Amino acid sequence: MKQAKSLLPQDDDVAATKSAFLSDCVRVPIANLMPLKTMRPSVKSSTKYLQILASVREVGLVEPPAVSPVPDRSGHYFLLDGHLRVEALRDVGQTVVDCLVAIDDDTYSYNKRINRLSAVQDHKMIVRAMERGVSAERLGKSLGLSPLTITHRFRLLNGICDEAIELLADTSCPGKVFTILRQMKPLRQIEAAELMTGNRNFSVMFANALLAATPANQLATPPKVAVEQVSADSIARMERELAALQMQIKIVEDSYGPDVLHLTVIKGYLAKLLANAAVVRWLAKHQPEYLKEFQSITEMSGLVAESAIRERQEA
Repeated sequence: MKQAKSLLPQDDDVAATKSAFLSDCVRVPIANLMPLKTMRPSVKSSTKYLQILASVREVGLVEPPAVSPVPDRSGHYFLLDGHLRVEALRDVGQTVVDCLVAIDDDTYSYNKRINRLSAVQDHKMIVRAMERGVSAERLGKSLGLSPLTITHRFRLLNGICDEAIELLADTSCPGKVFTILRQMKPLRQIEAAELMTGNRNFSVMFANALLAATPANQLATPPKVAVEQVSADSIARMERELAALQMQIKIVEDSYGPDVLHLTVIKGYLAKLLANAAVVRWLAKHQPEYLKEFQSITEMSGLVAESAIRERQEA
C-alpha cells in the first residue's frame, strides 16, 4: 500500500503519514450500502435526525459518509459512519451518495471524537452567516430551527462582557445561562463565570442560584421592590442542608474513582472489539441485542451519556 506524501518538506528519518481514506470520493448507490450499526425505530423522531433531514433538504449533503469495500462484492460497501445522513438522503428521494472510502477495515466512528459546538461557538457561526447575507429563515431551515430561535442565538451575547464570554467560550454552558448572566453587571458576570468554571457546573439551576445570591448593587437592573432580608434561622437551615449535601457528595466521590476506572477499561475493551468489522458482522447476525448494548456503552461520555448531561444542564 502506498503512503501519502506530505506537502511539507521532511527529513529522511521522518516517516510519511499513511492516509486513512482514498483521495477521491466514490459515488455509491444507497442500495449498495450495508450498515454496520442498527438504528432504533425512534431515531427518526429525534431532534438530531430532524436537523440533519432539514439540512439535507436545504443545502444538500455537507459531509460524505465513510465506507469500506465489501470483500468479493464489487460495488458494495460497509457503511462505517453517516447512518443518519444516508437515511435522510433516502427519505428525500436520493438514490446515490458520494462516500469517503476508508482503507483500513475499521468500524471506528469518525464523529465520536469531535467536540460539539458550544453555545458561544454556535452564536459566532450564526453571526458570521447572517453578516454574509444568509437570512434567519434560510438558516432555520438548514438547522431545523425556527427563525425566532436563530434570531435569539444571534443576540445571545448581547450585554455579556468579553471576559465572561472568554471564560465560557469552550464550555458546555447552555444558551439559557447567558440570559441569566445578562441580568448582572460585568464584574459579577466574570465572578459567576469563574465560579461555574471552577465548579465545572454550567447548569441553568446553578446560574439561577448565583443570580439569587447577587447583591442588588451588582444587578444590571436593580429590583423595583426591595427583597426581604433572609433571617438568621433561614441561613442556619441552609448551612445545615449544605453540610448534609456535601456529606452525600463525599460518599459518591469515594466510589466515583473506581467506578470510572472500571467503566473506562470496559469501554476501551469494547471499542477495540467493535473496531473489528468481522466481530461487528457476527454480532449483528447472531447477537444483535448485544451489539446494540455494546455500542451504547462505547458511545457514553463518563458515567452518563452526553445527551443526558445536556438535558440536565438545560433543565
